[in-house]
Amino acid sequence: MKYATLSNGVQMPMLGYGVYQVTPQECERCVLDALAVGYRSLDTAQSYFNEEQVGSAIRKSGVPRQEIFLTTKVWVEHYGYEAARASVLASMDKLQTDYLDLVLLHQPFGDYYGAYRALEDLYDAGKLRAIGVSNFYPDRLVDLASFARIAPMVNQVEIHPYHQQTEALSWMEKYHAQPEAWAPFGEGRGGLFQDLTLAAIGRKYGKTVAQVVLRWHLQRGVVVIPKSTHKERMQENLDVFDFALTDEEMAVIAGLDKKQSAFFSHQDPNMVEWFVKMVDARRQSHGSAETQN
Repeated sequence: MKYATLSNGVQMPMLGYGVYQVTPQECERCVLDALAVGYRSLDTAQSYFNEEQVGSAIRKSGVPRQEIFLTTKVWVEHYGYEAARASVLASMDKLQTDYLDLVLLHQPFGDYYGAYRALEDLYDAGKLRAIGVSNFYPDRLVDLASFARIAPMVNQVEIHPYHQQTEALSWMEKYHAQPEAWAPFGEGRGGLFQDLTLAAIGRKYGKTVAQVVLRWHLQRGVVVIPKSTHKERMQENLDVFDFALTDEEMAVIAGLDKKQSAFFSHQDPNMVEWFVKMVDARRQSHGSAETQN
């Protein structure tokens, strides 16, 4: 395994296992499989509704807690100082741990300043080994990094060959925030897994398109958290440390950049309204205390 050194010196595995869209019914089995094949970094979130299953799998796996780099994210409805602090402590209970390796603010909306202050205080108290953000565009990242007491150590954003985020990565480097890719394959949108350029590179090394993409991320210094519910695919995704792409191949892949999200823009006011409505609906349907998972 290769590691990224965060701005505070903490070592973060460059390749981990993400559980976005893994249902609670299959999450425990998937995390057990991931740990069995060698993953030691796990990424979940309050809004994934599977923290309890991740915690149960860690306990049942027999892998010592200190060998696992465990990440969760605070959801928007728990923003503000007191709500964010309480939600992180609740997440720790669900994950059956007395500390977390990394906690991120999931979205750049609402009172993220109050929520981030809660992360800073939990970090100072030794409950969190590292703190950061997710989906923060360069303007929001620069704002928070400039005015917060502790600059974000990680920024988890959409990065894949069709949306390479070159400018965003340069701002992260300037402000010492480690880039981490959610949807490192772009969920295969736009035919990425059938991309002829990536497939040709893969044939040269006897690797799949997915493995080429993961290797591309790693060589750009981007942490990746691919998700799969199939054990053999989990193993395949780990098998990317025995080859390296040439400078020419990296340049060819750079030419695939479409410079637009495969999903949506967090700067689109229509999407901001959609997030607001979603948060309001969750509050009305479940109540904040019941939606911390």
